[in-house]
Amino acid sequence: MRITKYRTELNENLHNVLVKENGYNYPLESVTSANAIAAMLNTIFRLNKQAEEHLYMVALNTKCRILGVFEVSHGTVNCSICNPRDIFIKALLCGATGIILAHNHPSQDTTPSKEDMETYRRVKESGRMIGIELMDNIILGNGYFSFHENRI
Repeated sequence: MRITKYRTELNENLHNVLVKENGYNYPLESVTSANAIAAMLNTIFRLNKQAEEHLYMVALNTKCRILGVFEVSHGTVNCSICNPRDIFIKALLCGATGIILAHNHPSQDTTPSKEDMETYRRVKESGRMIGIELMDNIILGNGYFSFHENRI
């Protein structure tokens, strides 16, 4: 499968548009598990090796095939700021019906912080209102923590 990383830019009318950054060949046909997403993000983007927090969004279609990957934010050693608006503009532009969020903890401790829990709740509720499901939130470090697998 071809994994495409996108970013958004403003066009001449100041509207958000998708811009392809890179494409990567990767043997993943559809999303089957948090482990598969964690492995893909660690292999292609080295997310578990980053010195600062990075938040990525994986946009999915109804068959759980990856439409695109976006870097939503890049923060500091212990935080990365995002809001649902930035996430869902990207998801809507590529026609996603579901999304998976993933970010790294440079400390390598994958235990969710209070802020991780609050962000998950806000994004989940925002997605519910517009019809795009937040399917999982994955924290990468020494291993991974999946909100879905842990029934959060």
